[in-house]
Amino acid sequence: MTTVSVVIPVKDGARYLAEVLGALAREQVDEMLVIDSGSSDDSVAIARAAGASLLEIPSAQFGHGRTRNLGAERTSGELICFLTQDATPVPGWRAAYLEAMALEPSVGAAYGPHLPRPDTSPMIARELTEFFATFGPEDRLVIQRLGDPAFLSNVNACYRRACWEEVRFRDLGYAEDQAFGADLLAAGWTKVFHPRAAVLHAHDFGWADFMRRYFDEYRGLRESIGHVEPFGIRSVRRFVGDSVARDLQWMKQRQMPAAQQARWAARAAAHHGGRRVFSALGSRSDSLPAVARKIMSLEGRAGRSPALASSDNPVPSAQDQVPSLPAKRVAPVLGEEHYEPVARVWREGAAPLANPVPGMSERDRLRIAMIIPVFSRGSGGHQLLFELFSRLEQRGHACSVWVHDESLQLRDTWPGVLRHDIVEFFSDIRAPVYKGFDAWHGADVVVATGWQTVHPALLLPDCRARAYLVNDHEPEFYATSAESLIAQDTYRHGFHCIAGSPWLKDLLREGYGTTADAITYGVDHEIYQQRPVQRRGDTVVFYARPVTARRAVPIGLLALAELYRRRPDIRIVLYGSAKPVPTSFPHEHMGILTGRQLSWLYSESTVGFSISLTNFSLSPKEMMACGLPCVEIAGRSAESIFTTGGPIELAELDPVAIANAIERLLEDRELREHRSAAGIDFVARHTWDNAADQVEAGLRHAMRIREAKLEPTLASPLD
Repeated sequence: MTTVSVVIPVKDGARYLAEVLGALAREQVDEMLVIDSGSSDDSVAIARAAGASLLEIPSAQFGHGRTRNLGAERTSGELICFLTQDATPVPGWRAAYLEAMALEPSVGAAYGPHLPRPDTSPMIARELTEFFATFGPEDRLVIQRLGDPAFLSNVNACYRRACWEEVRFRDLGYAEDQAFGADLLAAGWTKVFHPRAAVLHAHDFGWADFMRRYFDEYRGLRESIGHVEPFGIRSVRRFVGDSVARDLQWMKQRQMPAAQQARWAARAAAHHGGRRVFSALGSRSDSLPAVARKIMSLEGRAGRSPALASSDNPVPSAQDQVPSLPAKRVAPVLGEEHYEPVARVWREGAAPLANPVPGMSERDRLRIAMIIPVFSRGSGGHQLLFELFSRLEQRGHACSVWVHDESLQLRDTWPGVLRHDIVEFFSDIRAPVYKGFDAWHGADVVVATGWQTVHPALLLPDCRARAYLVNDHEPEFYATSAESLIAQDTYRHGFHCIAGSPWLKDLLREGYGTTADAITYGVDHEIYQQRPVQRRGDTVVFYARPVTARRAVPIGLLALAELYRRRPDIRIVLYGSAKPVPTSFPHEHMGILTGRQLSWLYSESTVGFSISLTNFSLSPKEMMACGLPCVEIAGRSAESIFTTGGPIELAELDPVAIANAIERLLEDRELREHRSAAGIDFVARHTWDNAADQVEAGLRHAMRIREAKLEPTLASPLD
């Protein structure tokens, strides 16, 4: 009987891997090989538990073609099937491939359709269904010969060993399957499309990752079969319009509600338009700078295509050479370029991690090094970090603080001054404070605390684990820019994330494939409490800090202007900015207040109002601790913490809706009192000690992930 081996390359595939391996067991394949290239999740444990053979390789050694060649070499089946970690075979999958291979001896490969999962976005589900329908009728096998489409997909494909031994996969960064399809047809083999050899599969990335995937895909097509994607403004418009219309028709046929259709239509337009742009860029990638190729590539690949370098970039002849242009020589003024640590990571990779000592994650005392960006008085993010860090110190951990000064603001500041400022501005820590990393001496776990600190952390040697305290979705701090792209890149380097809300944890896991825990921020109840002052019935207080774009101050001011139009007798108080904020309505400017001053303001006010678009902030909790009913934005991180009818009034991100929510609280005394009491009760259990418990558990989780990847007998000489 024909034997079937299955090879699955895996990198952080825990979400679907157990399901895929379970389906293969049901299909009674003869051999399962998982090749793991540095997963930071439970993929390795899942593979072992399912009884699959496991081959672990360093991430840097992975290549789409060479890794699959390695998998074929390490298996023995007459047929070699390749799946991706999220492609689940449907019942009858193995039998369908056996049927395809039995059609004629010249069949060297076969493939089947990718069926969308139930939660797949409509545009991807439609494209998958329509694309595979072009290969043949629903119930009929189709043999493809030289002159037919060369398409193959290693998401779901089966190869005759004799064909693979003759052709083998090219060592390509992408589209190794497409190249194999062309090569096998040219060598006289045939291939078969079998509609019943199907898998459940769909890549539903965020928009940016989808675009980077298309860049890689069409870059691979250029390298493998020479395809150059055509591009023109008019044709793109037609393509987007036609694609969105087809998506809407698809949704209507499936009786999707009109509101959902409208939301998906907007996403579809962005998806299809971006796809054409990034597909065209990918097929012309060799004309782009290496840094641009690196940023645009989902796999972070910056290299040029050797096959195209000579033909696409000929040396210009004498008559074609560009005339000389005036130039002024400029002397260097910096020791290194801004973001040089980012370039070093992209160029050289991260420093290798030291082996953890078995059981270290459970030891009472860990060496914890926290890297922070430059700070100033009043920085809420740094206040949060040191509330947590000081408590880790109090538990006996050996802590150190390392200030990364990317912009050289602290060039003339002594480390002793930095430590003094930290104690004065934030918390009375005992830890040593270092400027830069000249004195770096290693750590059990190094903790990055913002996007600027991640790449420096990756370059530090003698660390046993890396963790990332993520307080906001920082790519949203910026418009499309180098900073936005670098911030996105920070989530792709295997740090175990400790996220500032359940919403943020889910975003990191689902959007970037990280491992992540969530923590609940605390409140300093000694400062934020109801003060002995009469609460007014006419005062709305708003955190208005326009230099922080994620605070959406213009929308907040529009809401207050609408509220003032309805109720000109209202007292409006703004704080958070050193200078008064220009408004169309009269208000009281409070500037930047201390925590104790805020507690008195909150205790006398009627309604508090704060917006934070990239994660839920501390301000509403501190308001609630003072008994102040408050309004926050629905539909984002706040809803992962609060429920409707609970301690906070939620409103859509719309000035009128926000004004309505504030006015409800102003007019309804009973509702105000309910929100006030519920808020005090809700935040009573939110303490910094509890938050520190969660951070400590997250750091130990990062260590356990590292321990799980190594044999228990291995120990680092650093111990």
